[in-house]
Amino acid sequence: MKNVQSATFGLKTGAGLDAKAAAPIGGIGLKSSYHFECFGADGKLKWEETAENLVVNVGLNDVLSQYFKGSSYTAGFFVGLKDTGTIADSDTMASHSGWTEDTTYSNATRPAFTPGSVSGQSVDNSGSKAVFNINGSSTIYGAFMTTSSTKGGTTGVLYGAVDFGAQRSVESGDTLNVTVTATASAA
Repeated sequence: MKNVQSATFGLKTGAGLDAKAAAPIGGIGLKSSYHFECFGADGKLKWEETAENLVVNVGLNDVLSQYFKGSSYTAGFFVGLKDTGTIADSDTMASHSGWTEDTTYSNATRPAFTPGSVSGQSVDNSGSKAVFNINGSSTIYGAFMTTSSTKGGTTGVLYGAVDFGAQRSVESGDTLNVTVTATASAA
């Protein structure tokens, strides 16, 4: 006979229900933070910004499909720059009417997200940052990660996107480095 144990996990009896009780037991949380560093043509740091992203529905579905179903997995992710507009959890690469992509950089494709080793439920590309060689004046509003390298393209899986607290200006000759840190945590 098995020894079965029970736990209340913060439940309260009666009319009051503890907030912890509504949280899933044994869940997982996914998030990414983006750190931006903009260097002028003179090599001096002009500005930097850090913001956390929204993992969109298709990104979450892709994680579940790849990990639990073992679908045709691809490890290729790419970083893109976001123009004006607001992200939504229903956004996809083919349909994100609330925002547009900014392609004011000379790179032929979106820079690859090249992560290092996974440790402490986190992985980042700090050893190989996504580098954008800016070739015009523009205003950047955030960034996103996708499985497609096509600059300005609308195919692939959108993993997530991030908005700055306030838009940031770039000029021709600037270099914009983006470090993405993906984190998983128990909920």
